[in-house]
Amino acid sequence: MRAFLTLLSLFLIINLTSCATRVVERPAKTIVVKTPPRHYKIVKVKGKRYYFWNGKHYRKTRKGYIVVRV
Repeated sequence: MRAFLTLLSLFLIINLTSCATRVVERPAKTIVVKTPPRHYKIVKVKGKRYYFWNGKHYRKTRKGYIVVRV
């Protein structure tokens, strides 16, 4: 019985550990703009709506507008 438990625990240790890791890089700081300026333009890129001003594209969220790469 002891040999069975040893083999079972060894099997579980080998199968439950993984070499794969997931690295997620997030921007250091996300700036949220509450209201866009008057001179913004709505542009569509690949069927998605973006707001454009100051040479940057913004996406509308619940909290405001955030800068995105298009």
